[in-house]
Amino acid sequence: MRFETKCVHTGVDKDGTFNSCTTPIYTTSTFYWDSLENHKGFDYTRSGNPTRSAMEENIAALECGVSCRATSTGMSAITLVMHLFKPGDHIIAGDDIYGGTYRLFADVFTKWGIKFSFVKMGDIENVKSALTPETKAIWIETPSNPLMNLVDIQAVVKVASDADTDIITIADNTFCSPYLQRPIEYGVDIVIHSTTKYLNGHSDVVGGCVISRTEELAERVAYHSNSLGLGCSPFDAWLVLRGIKTLGPRMEAHQHGAMALARMLETHPKVEHVYYPGLESHRDHELAKTQQDGFGGMLSFDVKEGRSAAEKVMLNTKLFLLAESLGGVESLIEYPESMSHASMTLEARRAAGITEKTVRVSVGIENSEDLVADMKQALDS
Repeated sequence: MRFETKCVHTGVDKDGTFNSCTTPIYTTSTFYWDSLENHKGFDYTRSGNPTRSAMEENIAALECGVSCRATSTGMSAITLVMHLFKPGDHIIAGDDIYGGTYRLFADVFTKWGIKFSFVKMGDIENVKSALTPETKAIWIETPSNPLMNLVDIQAVVKVASDADTDIITIADNTFCSPYLQRPIEYGVDIVIHSTTKYLNGHSDVVGGCVISRTEELAERVAYHSNSLGLGCSPFDAWLVLRGIKTLGPRMEAHQHGAMALARMLETHPKVEHVYYPGLESHRDHELAKTQQDGFGGMLSFDVKEGRSAAEKVMLNTKLFLLAESLGGVESLIEYPESMSHASMTLEARRAAGITEKTVRVSVGIENSEDLVADMKQALDS
């Protein structure tokens, strides 16, 4: 099946009793056994649930993985992956990753004895230079949040495979979704998502997931997911599975609007710089054309006059809601300096290139002409 067909049909046809066209929601915590040795595949919803399993089957198919484990939030998906490591292990990550990921790495897991190097991963030599004998993973976020820098996935996978020690590669694919990018096809070992975002797409659920490329990793992920109790609820799984059915057409609408908005912003006198891989001026435009099937619905831009002007723009839009999340059908606008990346230190934000001028936009599926007109009047104001 092609991608859009998988979105609609994988994990759905589960009701042999009444032939429901949608996947049933199994809101039970407990399943009874047929005997002391046998049950029908489920015993307790923390360990597994038919609705959650259906959603996991769907996402694993879309990401070309062997298995998926769904979690309660995107951050719990990252937490799940981090439990694959032990004190003394070293992980390489980008210096411009999502603020919540940076906080979890720098403030939480460093206290557990795991070491991190935050580097500019757009230059593969920085990744190579950061390698140590203790390096166990390379964390890829591409495009990065919020500056839309790209990482050459194949190059990073090669660095990991050429290393003298066993190193796994992990990619946060939230910004692109599997509709536009499938890191496992390039050899990445683990893919994570905040399913809150594009996979669900309707701003009415929080969740995450971890997809594995190999059975060995899948078993380890499943074990820790059950042990830590990180699984998402059946209703949340149903909402995400429902949202995925329209992932293809939604992503097309998102990126159509994002391209129109980016082109207007690039020529506006109040805008200093636009961060969108779909623009020919973006430094990673050619790489985006190579490893992505489109340019996505996320963009950022710098307002020339700094914080006060950026604030006026964000507060004067009519269609862009001032909110931190992304990937929903409605357009959102936010200020990384005090919102999505406030958990990073000032020094870390500046090193990553995030300034008081930076504004991040999640382009929804509204009419692109309406979005462009609204942003233009906000800038003009």
